[in-house]
Amino acid sequence: MPGRLAKFAAPAEACGHRLDHFLAAQLPDLSRTRLQQLIRQGQATVDAQVVRRPAARLRGGERIELNVLEPPPLEAAPEDIALRVLYEDDDLAVIDKPAGLVVHVGAGVRRGTLVNALLHRFGRLSSAGGPARPGIVHRLDKPTSGVLLVAKNDAAHRHLAEQFRWREVEKRYVALVHGRLPRAHDVIRLPVARDLVRRTRMTTRRRLGREAATEYRVLETAGSFTLLEAFPYTGRTHQVRVHFSSLGHPLVGDTLYGAPRLLRWNNRSQPTLDRIFLHAQRLRFRHPRTGEPLEVSAPLPAELEALLRHLGFKSPK
Repeated sequence: MPGRLAKFAAPAEACGHRLDHFLAAQLPDLSRTRLQQLIRQGQATVDAQVVRRPAARLRGGERIELNVLEPPPLEAAPEDIALRVLYEDDDLAVIDKPAGLVVHVGAGVRRGTLVNALLHRFGRLSSAGGPARPGIVHRLDKPTSGVLLVAKNDAAHRHLAEQFRWREVEKRYVALVHGRLPRAHDVIRLPVARDLVRRTRMTTRRRLGREAATEYRVLETAGSFTLLEAFPYTGRTHQVRVHFSSLGHPLVGDTLYGAPRLLRWNNRSQPTLDRIFLHAQRLRFRHPRTGEPLEVSAPLPAELEALLRHLGFKSPK
């Protein structure tokens, strides 16, 4: 299997560091999981001796080599998983993605994704996104529900991707956050980048982050919670989540970004949601064939409606 050979000399200050942690700092383009896989496969040597333990400790001064093999190509296969289709024609489909469903196959995930379900339901989809992401024009995080647009052919994919690229697609999310925001309407403009310490997170604290902007309007408040609508102008990973967390108002259920594990109101408490309170409620875009505007909405999931009632909110429009 083709790959590349990466060579390093461990400095004295690397003494006591784990092998996988040292390599992660030298190879930021590789995930920690991928590095650990390569080490366990015998692709790492320390002073010409194969080391298969990612947690092996360095002394400092070693010569380290890692054979970075190319991972096998990912390709999605059809799988019979129920889908809720909000709109469909010859060029595209709009899906109401449930929370908990991964959008496409990737490292460690080959089955049970939205793409597997799409291939079973529609058969042929656009190939512009590659064999692992047929039809996928944009993504929603696993714990996020709501409207997701799918392209059935390459021409539609290109037209829709251009609309996302030039920020012509209007995206409306409904979110519930902890605390009360100081302004009823504002635009959060903070750059978003990968967190170098916790790689599953994004952060707004790195100067080299990518431009990101999220407009929001408060819909209602109840106790120490705020229901709002969010309009992300850009499409950065975890953008809505990290933007509100950076203001000190994480989304309910989003423990990755600092939300508490208990919901407290009126001297009562209960465990937080097993998902985040973020729902992609509406997409507005131009049809790739006709150019006519098309708007598709997904109702708020029952578990989110129930929580709002429980906390004393009215249902959002």
